[in-house]
Amino acid sequence: MAFSPAFLDELRTRLSLASVIGRKVRLTRKGREHMGLCPFHNEKSPSFTVNEDKGFYHCFGCGAHGDVITFEMQSLHLSFPEAVEKLAAEAGLEVPVQAPEERERARRAASLYDAMEAACAFYEKELRGPGGHAGLDYLRRRGLDEATIARFRLGFSPDSRTALKTRLKQAGVSEAQGIEAGLLKRPEGGGDSFDLFRGRVMFPITDRRGRVIAFGARTLGDGQPKYLNSPDTPLFHKGAVLYGLALAREPAAEAGHFIVCEGYMDVIALHRAGFPQAVAPLGTALTEAQIELMWGMVAEPILCLDGDAAGQRAAARAAERALSVLKPGRSLRFACLPAPEDPDSLLKARGPAAMRAVLDEAEPLSAMLWRTRFATQPQDTPEQRQGLEHEIRRFFEIIPDEGLRKDYAYDFVQRARDAVRQRRQSRPYSGGGAPRPARFGAPFQPPRARAYTQRDPQGRVLIPLRHNPEPPSPWAQAERLLLLGFLAHPPLRDEVAERLGSVAFADSALDNLRQEVLKHHDGWGGLDFKGVQRQLRTCGFSQILDRLLNATALVPAAFARPDAPLDEARAGWEELFRLYMRKELTADLVEAERALAADLTPDRAERLSALVRAKDEDRDG
Repeated sequence: MAFSPAFLDELRTRLSLASVIGRKVRLTRKGREHMGLCPFHNEKSPSFTVNEDKGFYHCFGCGAHGDVITFEMQSLHLSFPEAVEKLAAEAGLEVPVQAPEERERARRAASLYDAMEAACAFYEKELRGPGGHAGLDYLRRRGLDEATIARFRLGFSPDSRTALKTRLKQAGVSEAQGIEAGLLKRPEGGGDSFDLFRGRVMFPITDRRGRVIAFGARTLGDGQPKYLNSPDTPLFHKGAVLYGLALAREPAAEAGHFIVCEGYMDVIALHRAGFPQAVAPLGTALTEAQIELMWGMVAEPILCLDGDAAGQRAAARAAERALSVLKPGRSLRFACLPAPEDPDSLLKARGPAAMRAVLDEAEPLSAMLWRTRFATQPQDTPEQRQGLEHEIRRFFEIIPDEGLRKDYAYDFVQRARDAVRQRRQSRPYSGGGAPRPARFGAPFQPPRARAYTQRDPQGRVLIPLRHNPEPPSPWAQAERLLLLGFLAHPPLRDEVAERLGSVAFADSALDNLRQEVLKHHDGWGGLDFKGVQRQLRTCGFSQILDRLLNATALVPAAFARPDAPLDEARAGWEELFRLYMRKELTADLVEAERALAADLTPDRAERLSALVRAKDEDRDG
C-alpha cells in the first residue's frame, strides 16, 4: 500500500516520538534530548538518544536509527503498512486509500474483519451459555483456567445450522459476507447456506496484529475430522499463518526464538507454563512461508514437535523445506521430545523444567539433517562412499545461497569421511601403525630423524642430545607434510585443493586446520606463505600452526619448504599423496581378508580379488 508524503508527515507531526518510545524505554531528559538503554541490544550504560525536535532516535552502541514509524516496525516487528496503520489509529488519522481497487479491497477486508470479530464474540458467549457446558468442561479437563480461556478467546459453536447465521445478520453481516469469510457454506447441490462450524470448541486464529481471521474447531464427539480449520479466504491463507503469533511475537523477540509445536493446546500449554513464544502451524507441515515469517523476527526458531514417529517425520520435512529458503544468519533448531510425549503432556507430567531442558538440548539444522538422512547410510565400499558423497552434493543444490550451498556440501562430505575414519580407527588393524599384509610390501616410511647436537655461535657443543623426540606415525607425518606443502606454495594450491579436500586427517586439530585453509584458499589465493600464516593466526590456529611448522624438524622434506622450486614441490607433493592414499586401500584389503576368512562366499572372494588388482595397479603406477 502506498502512502503520500503529506500523510506520513502529518502522522509524524501528530505523534510524540518520546511518548511512543517511552512505552518501551525508560527515558531521561538531558537538555533537548532524551536518553535511555537501547531496546535493540543489551547494554548497561545508556547510549540510546531521542531527539524530539528533529524527529529521530539514534543508538551510538548498535547504530539503530529512525523515526517513529521505524521504531514501531523494529520494536514490534511490524511491516511498514502495519506500523503506519497502527500509529494512524493512535493519532486519530484515517488512512487514505488512493486507487479505486485498493479502496474496494480495503472496504471488503474491513467488512470481513467485522464479520470475524462478530463470530468470535458469539462463540465466546456461547461457551458460557447453557449450550456450551460440554465445551467448557472439555477445556477445564485440559487444565485451562478462566484467564487462559479469555486470553485466547476460546469459544463454542452450538450444534445448529443457523445459530451463527442469525447472529451475523443481526450484526449487519450479509450472507455473502459470511460465506466469503468462511463462516457459512452453501450446499453443493444448492439451497440455503448454513453454519460451517457446529458443536465444536472454537480456537480463534489471528493475524500478527491480533485481528481474528479464521477459526480452528475441535469436535467433542466421534465426528470427523477431529479438527476443522476455516477455508482460505481473502483474510486467511493457511500456509502463511501461525497460531498464537500475535501473542508470541514480542516474547519471541526477547527470547531470541520461537517455539514451534504442533497443535492449539500445545501452544496454550506452553504459554501457561512460561513459554509465551510458542506458535503452531495449522494442522499441516511447517511451510516455507511460515519459516520466513518467523525469520523476519528471530534468527533461529526452535521446532519442538511430538516425540512419536509422525512428529519426527514432520521435523524432517520442515528441515528439508527450510533448505529451499535458507540464507546466511537464518536457520532452525530442533528439540526432540521423549516419545510419546507432546509439549502439553510433558508439562503436565514433569513441569516447565523438563520442557526447558528439552529446549536447551535443541540441535542445529545441520546436525538434524545429518542424523535423519545420512548418518546411517552404508559406507563399506568405495562405491558406497562415492555414492553417498554424490547424493550429499545433489541434496544441497536446493539451497539458493551459493556460499551456504558449498559450505553444507563440504561439511557433510567431511562428516561422511570422518565417520569412515573413526570406524577404521576403532578396529585393531586400522590407522598409521597397522602392519600391511606381507605380500604388499612394507608401509610407507619417511626418512629417519637424525641425531644432532646443539651448538653455540662458535660451534661449541652446549647440550648433547642423544635422541630426538619420538616421531609421529608415518601417516601423521605425511598429513603434516601434505598440508605444509599446500600452504608453502600458492601456485600449487589450486592444483591439489580438491584432492586435499577428499581426505580426512587422523589428527583432529590438524584436520580442523586443513578444513580452514580449504575454506579460504580461494580468497587467500594472492597471499604468500607468511600472509597465509598471519590469516590463520588471526583465526585462532596459532598452536596447531606452530606444531605444523615444526614438522620438518623431525621429517626433512625439501618439497614442503617455501623456497623449493615449484616443479620439485609439485612432484614431491604428488608422490607423497599417492603413497598416503595407499592406507585407505590397505585398510580395505585387511577388512576384505578378514571377511573372507569368516565366511567364504563368491561375493567376498571377488571383492578381495578386485582390491588386490587395485593394489597391484597402484604399485606398478
